[in-house]
Amino acid sequence: MAIFSQIYLRILIWAESRYAIYYLSVVSFLESSVLPYPPPDVILAPMALKRPNKAYYFAFICTVFSVLGGLVGYFLGEVLLQFLLGFKLIKPESIAYIKTFFDTYGIWVVGIAAFSPIPYKLATITAGTMSMALLPFIIISLIARAARYYLVASLVKAYGQQCDQWLQKYIDRLGYVLVVIIALGIWYAN
Repeated sequence: MAIFSQIYLRILIWAESRYAIYYLSVVSFLESSVLPYPPPDVILAPMALKRPNKAYYFAFICTVFSVLGGLVGYFLGEVLLQFLLGFKLIKPESIAYIKTFFDTYGIWVVGIAAFSPIPYKLATITAGTMSMALLPFIIISLIARAARYYLVASLVKAYGQQCDQWLQKYIDRLGYVLVVIIALGIWYAN
């Protein structure tokens, strides 16, 4: 059964759609604030593969809309904290430790989450809840998100064709291995 090959080919077809830039923008925006997955890289990489001359433009779009989505997450965090405090679902004393930690390391937390596979929205919402200064939040988000997306675009431009051939050959095996790893992880966690 070649389920993962079909999904991969569907994503490549999506990447050539005239609406692909809109999909990329919306996913980049929502992934940074409310949408759990997929990360924009899933759309960025095939788009860069299909149109390598526009790879850096696509990375720019991802960066801008991701940071805008991060700002929405930041403001959702502010509202969430007021809601939790207003309904006494959380005590002000219980957030004191987290606030101290975030005041010290918040810029690194946001930067690491913005660059790594850690869900960026967790850092954006937390930054808002902990009232991180807005300008440093925006600056580190721009730097880290740009680094991530431009790295993806650069790698796809440099090695995209070889990766595409390799993926077309092994994607189903990789997909089933990933499903087994996730199932074992869930089983182990319970």
